[in-house]
Amino acid sequence: MNQTRYPVMGEIVEEDKVFVAVGKNMKESQSTLLWALHNSGGRKICILHVHQPAEKIPIMGTKFKINQLEAHQVAAYHEMERQDMQRLLDKYKQTCLQAGLSAEVHYIEMDSVEKGIVEFILQHSVKRLVMGGAADKHYSRKMVELKSKKAIYVRLLAAPSCQIQFTCKGNLILTRPGRLDGAGSSISSPSVSPNTNSNSGERPLRSRSVIEGHNALLQLNSPTQDYRRVMSENRGTGLLRTSGVELSPAARLFTGRADDEWSGVSQRSPSTGSRLSTCSSEIVDDSGLIQDAISEAISDYGSVTRFKDDVQNPSPPSVLQERGMNDELYDQLIQAMAEADSSKQDAFEESLRRRKAEKDAIEAKRRVKASENLYTEELRRRLEIEESLKKTNEEHGNIKKELDGVSEELRTALEQISVLESQIADSDHTVHDLEQKMFSAVELLQNYKKERDELQVECDNALRLLEEMREKQAEEASCSSTSQFYTEFSFPEVKEATRDFDSSLKIGEGGYGSIYRGFIRHTEVAIKMLHSHSLQGPTEFQQEVNVLSKLRHPNLVTLIGACTDAWVIIYEYLSGGSLEDRLNCKDNTPPLSWQTRIRIAAELCSVLIFLHSCSIVHGDLKPANLLLDKNLVAKLSDFGICRVLSQNELSSNNTSFCCRTDPKGTFVYMDPEFLSTGELTSKSDTYSFGIILLRLLTGRPALGLTKEVQRALNEENLKNILDPTAGDWPFVQAQQLVLLAMHCCDPVRKNRPDLASEVSRVLEPMRFSCGLSSSSVFGSERHCHIPHYFICPIFQEIMQDPVVAADGFTYEAEALKGWLDSGRNTSPMTNLELANSNLVPNHALRSAIQEWLQKP
Repeated sequence: MNQTRYPVMGEIVEEDKVFVAVGKNMKESQSTLLWALHNSGGRKICILHVHQPAEKIPIMGTKFKINQLEAHQVAAYHEMERQDMQRLLDKYKQTCLQAGLSAEVHYIEMDSVEKGIVEFILQHSVKRLVMGGAADKHYSRKMVELKSKKAIYVRLLAAPSCQIQFTCKGNLILTRPGRLDGAGSSISSPSVSPNTNSNSGERPLRSRSVIEGHNALLQLNSPTQDYRRVMSENRGTGLLRTSGVELSPAARLFTGRADDEWSGVSQRSPSTGSRLSTCSSEIVDDSGLIQDAISEAISDYGSVTRFKDDVQNPSPPSVLQERGMNDELYDQLIQAMAEADSSKQDAFEESLRRRKAEKDAIEAKRRVKASENLYTEELRRRLEIEESLKKTNEEHGNIKKELDGVSEELRTALEQISVLESQIADSDHTVHDLEQKMFSAVELLQNYKKERDELQVECDNALRLLEEMREKQAEEASCSSTSQFYTEFSFPEVKEATRDFDSSLKIGEGGYGSIYRGFIRHTEVAIKMLHSHSLQGPTEFQQEVNVLSKLRHPNLVTLIGACTDAWVIIYEYLSGGSLEDRLNCKDNTPPLSWQTRIRIAAELCSVLIFLHSCSIVHGDLKPANLLLDKNLVAKLSDFGICRVLSQNELSSNNTSFCCRTDPKGTFVYMDPEFLSTGELTSKSDTYSFGIILLRLLTGRPALGLTKEVQRALNEENLKNILDPTAGDWPFVQAQQLVLLAMHCCDPVRKNRPDLASEVSRVLEPMRFSCGLSSSSVFGSERHCHIPHYFICPIFQEIMQDPVVAADGFTYEAEALKGWLDSGRNTSPMTNLELANSNLVPNHALRSAIQEWLQKP
């Protein structure tokens, strides 16, 4: 008989390749690849991967179907997926190289992994494939079945010529043999392979096969008693019944055997015309088990030992005919063997029963009475059981009714689900429309911002023109007498206002002289009287009077009048004292909040920009010369050593107007280049402003302050140098201010920022937010009821222009722009890298905030 031959264990086919299916789970696929490397038998390894392009793409925290997006967006995302896949395949290839083998890499793109594997096997005529049969968590030593739906699909539908080995956690659990002739393949459990660990005394795994007509699993046990029982039950029927499946006498014999390298299944094909070939379906049995069962059954009959040989090596039809073995004779032989064995067993059992009866007779009498009691008890229990059974039947009836009701509810629920799915589809369409509108709104907003920037440029040009006109007016007014800009007071009026300079009315004193609080002409004023030995002489006195009498600004101290005979200057009285006193909490005054400090810095920047536009440099900026009114509004004073810059005198670097003069003022606040060159410029005030800003931030003395702040920046320990008495500083704003102040304090004059174009653009938005925080909304009882999602995570204030970033969180637009402009590309909330820097306005939240603010 011609049989198709398969490679047996140990043979190597040089031209064969072993394909190993790997997936995205590196851990599980790695064990499959390593098993294939160790058991390849010298064959070339080919890595096979099925790539599934994503059907949905995540954008801004939401997944969109690919048909809802632009083609280039889908292509870009799929290309990124392919790059990730290529990196994964490189790792698998590196694993092969580490094992000393090179590997080919193949991949196919398909929506279904299992369909992709089946398609690849068919297209490339794959002969051997290794793939995972179950997840690692499902593995056990007794596993003989596949747990993976993909593995089951491939096992059933792959090309019959492909031999497939299924592994789990580095162990072979199932092998599907391949057929060289292309015929349908049977499915078998794994035979014991050379590298399979088995415990001592355990039998090899039995082979199994599907019977194509009945799908029944045939099993035979070896003990003789089971054999006898089966023979007895089928006595005279001509059929042998095993595990509920009837087998004809011919079905108990096997007509051939073919060795299989991967399954170890024993099969035999019947010859044409044989009377024993009465079963057309393939019947697969464990030949070892049948041989043991038949050997044990026939060993008791020495006269029929030849039967064993006939079963193991069945003779051709011609030989059987010579012996006269027909179906009737065979059935009689089996029946005779069964009856003889049954008789022998019955005799043995009868002997045992007699011996036992002799022993039991002695005890029988003593158990009669106990048996009667047990019978009575058993009868009572039966009645109880019958009653309980009756109740159970009633409950079953009720449960059936309830199930009917549940079925009706389930039907209704399914209808509702269908309606909800329809609504969800409508919602998806609505979301798509809203996204399109949102993109349009973003584009419109960008156009508005561009127009705003253009208007800002025009506004700056108009302001510059206005300042030039003011300068011309000031030059024209300088030719006239200065007496028209302030009131001249007599010395007796000054003495009367200060009660002859009563020491109890003195509110300040310095190198220039003393300041008294007084009332003159029914007005509360501050009177500054210069000493004869003061550092400021008549020239400085006249200069301060001229400057203050001609200039007006909300953050300049107001000149009331002067007494030129006694060098007395009379200002408006400011009850808040000086910034130096408030920073030191003089007279137990409360510390300034961080909002107030930012506002004071912005006001000082504003008045300096005004003075510089008038070609005036203060030259003596320090907290003692910055006065506060009752509302803590800052007003700059003490213009004794201020200088008017000349347009004809240029500094040594020829970049700005300057004035050459002897250095005067407080040393720690003075410009280092002014000290070394004697050139006073507007950048000298910028340096002093930077020192004052550092003092507002830290509350520490000015001496050596820049070195302390620089050390904290280098050590990333900025939080520890901020003044804790000012409250909880918003870290982002504080960091911006510290960097801005250090920029202003640069020792090189040309490196310092411009107050109008650079410093003011940072301080003014902060000043606005601080003004909001100090409003009645925050000062009222409603502050504790502010919804948390109204608060900006950076500024810790109510948002005015909320925008959504790429991390999905909402921020104040100005705060997040400052965060991104500082060079950061991470999320302020998660510290993860932002996918992009796009900002989407949150109109819904903005409307909610405005509505909440308008509530009484």
